[in-house]
Amino acid sequence: PVMWSVVEKTALAEAEVEYKDHKSTTIWVRFPIVTTPFESLNGASVLIRTTTPWTIPGNRAVAYGPEMDYVVIEVTGVTDDSLAQTGEKLALAEALVGKVAEDVGITDYKILHNFKGADLSGAVCRHPFHGQGYDFDVPLLPGDHVTAEDGTGFVHTAPGHGAEDFVVGQAHGIEAPQTVGPGGLFYDHVPLFAGDHVYKVNGKVADTLQEAGALLKRGTITHSYPHSWRSKAPLIFRNTPQWFISMDINDLRQKALDAIDQTAFYPEAGRNRLRAMIQTRPDWCVSRQRAWGVPITVFVSKETGEPLRDEGVMDRIAAIIEEEGADAWFASDPQRFLGDDFAADDFEQVSDILDVWFDSGSTHAFVLEARDDLQSPASLYLEGSDQHRGWFHSSLLESCGTRGRAPYDGVLTHGFVLAEDKLKMSKSSGNTVAPQDVIASHGADILRLWVVASDYSEDLKIGPEIIKHQADAYRRLRNTMRFLLGNLDGFAEDERVAPSDMPELDRWVLHRLSELDALVRNAANTYDFHAMFTALHNFCAVDLSAFYFDVRKDILYCSRRDDPVRRATRTVLDELYSCLTAWLAPILCFTAEEAWLARNPGDDESVHLRQFPEISADWRDDALAEKWETIRAFRRAVTGALEIERAAKRIGSSLQAAPVIYAGDNYRAAMDGLDMAEICITSEASFGEGAAPQDAHHADDGSGISVMPALAEGEKCERCWRFVPDVGSLPSHPTVCGRCADAVDHFPIAAE
Repeated sequence: PVMWSVVEKTALAEAEVEYKDHKSTTIWVRFPIVTTPFESLNGASVLIRTTTPWTIPGNRAVAYGPEMDYVVIEVTGVTDDSLAQTGEKLALAEALVGKVAEDVGITDYKILHNFKGADLSGAVCRHPFHGQGYDFDVPLLPGDHVTAEDGTGFVHTAPGHGAEDFVVGQAHGIEAPQTVGPGGLFYDHVPLFAGDHVYKVNGKVADTLQEAGALLKRGTITHSYPHSWRSKAPLIFRNTPQWFISMDINDLRQKALDAIDQTAFYPEAGRNRLRAMIQTRPDWCVSRQRAWGVPITVFVSKETGEPLRDEGVMDRIAAIIEEEGADAWFASDPQRFLGDDFAADDFEQVSDILDVWFDSGSTHAFVLEARDDLQSPASLYLEGSDQHRGWFHSSLLESCGTRGRAPYDGVLTHGFVLAEDKLKMSKSSGNTVAPQDVIASHGADILRLWVVASDYSEDLKIGPEIIKHQADAYRRLRNTMRFLLGNLDGFAEDERVAPSDMPELDRWVLHRLSELDALVRNAANTYDFHAMFTALHNFCAVDLSAFYFDVRKDILYCSRRDDPVRRATRTVLDELYSCLTAWLAPILCFTAEEAWLARNPGDDESVHLRQFPEISADWRDDALAEKWETIRAFRRAVTGALEIERAAKRIGSSLQAAPVIYAGDNYRAAMDGLDMAEICITSEASFGEGAAPQDAHHADDGSGISVMPALAEGEKCERCWRFVPDVGSLPSHPTVCGRCADAVDHFPIAAE
């Protein structure tokens, strides 16, 4: 039996099935025992429960668990509305007696006999519709699928309407009856229900069972049930001749499982999901009963039922279809394909078409292998997470069956786009976001940024607020590039400083570039774009804009052009520019190109022709990085105290301050030899001795740092804005400090 859509009148494969909650009629039914291996079962009934009453006409057996424990009970008390009768005997699983009694309205009972399922060998029941066209034996048969988890411990078995039922029937020579036609109507030969539709007959089946004295209880249950992905209607299992690809005869299942082990999955959870599906899936039903599609070009012998395997016939079929298209199979006389060697009257021409997933699963063969400019297997298959049971699945089986390996080296799965309220987008809800609208209002780079900023392993959310958030992130990245371009104007190679000659702060930035280089390359190679973007954004926003640029602005804007520290800083900015334009190019392709062409004009120039720059191993300095983490923690404590002073309007900017800082030896050692005022962006800064005053600001971050605010001495330099004592010390420059006066005096020389 296969899953069948009575709406579309065709078989469906698992990949074409959706599972949704469905309300079903559930019934408990007596099957009177007529042949029993032991005395206590005389006059008893086996009790079954089913959620598909329409399959009762197809019942041909009842299955039990050979190793399960069963009991025979005598009913001694019932509720007023129960269909159970005092004095009747019922057989059911021992573990389920209490649950079943509660469900069917039995208030009291006594256990007459305990036995193992295996003891039922040879027992026979009577069909509940006996005397109404169902006058055949219903044997009790062992089944490994029977459990004591739910139901009654006995399973109603209709070989034409269930895979496990069919297997049990086959094992014991029970033929699967044909009871339901393609459109869901019972065939005319089915007693009591001829012409009834399976969707509408459940009530009639229950009524007929009650009239026959076989119904013990009816109710409803909401459970997960298969539905057609196209019609959305519930499916049935139906016994009908179909074409299958065996999962086990030629070890296809094991080949596919081995191939999964050799494939990379992004995210890794996809491996287990696909593996679980392959491990448990049935044989692949590849035939469909539709008027359109790719035909199954097979002739079947009317005498033997075997497919015709003849190379000449297959060559003719292939040649005709290549010339005229697949419709030639349906439009041509069969004899045209069979030639002179076979008579059309001896064969049946198959009119079924192939499962559409078989079509899509073959793309690796006719797309990749047929073209010299492509390679096989594919580097990567990428699609939505639903394709574990679709394209990924069918492609794997076809390639393993014909090539012995997966058609891909890697599989990437992503979630689906939802509105920012996590609901599915729909016009009626007014929560749709069109890509072209985002591009028109914000630019393509914002949309690209949203993609990489989202974790594609989960469903992706989008909406006005989310786009606004990404626009803010974009602005931070763009401002980083603007800062680099503005401060690199006129940079020349003779200005470059070797890393060994740079101050610690600048060497720390090179170390961070070394760390990022490894992260970015790994993220790109493993398609972890979310991690790549997060690292780059945090680097630009936190390490650069909020720290390095903040500290080095004074040197860049106010020091002499030939100042060694300024030259070192500009060298680092050049390295930052080289790395960031390359790393951001796959994400912000237009912005990166704009930034690259600003310094590298020309029609033959493009950032997208570059590789990621090679980073010197010498830039890596983990000890230096650890030291500067301590320094940054120190700086955060100081700037936090200054923010309180600014909020209280005791200072206007941090450059008015000359804080006295009380800190432990680890911070003092880290700051040794460094300009505290420069790092904290104050005009002066010093360490205090002894205990911090009570009215100092005490950091609450666990650092133990206290800051005593004070105002810097001297006047404000109108050029660098620092408050220093030597402002106005030079008559030629009465409003600036000595450093700025020197820079101004040397500016023409540097310019030349």
